[in-house]
Amino acid sequence: MEQTISIILGFMIIGALFAIHARDLLSAVVAMGIVGYGLVICFLLLKAPDLAIVQIVVETITLVIMVAVVLDSTREEVRKRADVRTVIHQLVGFITFAGLLYFFLAAIRELDPLGVHSLRMSASYVDGAVDKTGSVNLVTGVLFDFRAYDTLGEAVILYTAALGSLTLLRMKGTK
Repeated sequence: MEQTISIILGFMIIGALFAIHARDLLSAVVAMGIVGYGLVICFLLLKAPDLAIVQIVVETITLVIMVAVVLDSTREEVRKRADVRTVIHQLVGFITFAGLLYFFLAAIRELDPLGVHSLRMSASYVDGAVDKTGSVNLVTGVLFDFRAYDTLGEAVILYTAALGSLTLLRMKGTK
């Protein structure tokens, strides 16, 4: 599984680098989609289908909105011949898509059957949780005692992202 995740991370890094160096916005948006869908496959391989579902929904909605904005905001259509670089980029994109699809299907086959639970990670939380947390409600004990720092970190990340977005939107550009 580690080799598969390493290969997918390689695809994600290539997608991110291509997004940075893309000549047009639409190619950059699609390349960033590769990163998001690669993360979905990693979540599936790590047996976190709940995170994979959330990521695939968010990634799909974000990708659709970003593609719509890019297509709507272009003032004039750029027409150019299909040169060798364009064909190579399309071929690389198709190979990347085929590779991610293969690993996505392989990750789905590795999931536990529906209704079968594996306590690989949660066994330490379940065993002796009442003694560790002092709460008879296991969910409450885990959320407030074990996941409190995680939730605090998520809140800080969301706050920082919102603050950064507001800062970028309020900046006045000089032309």
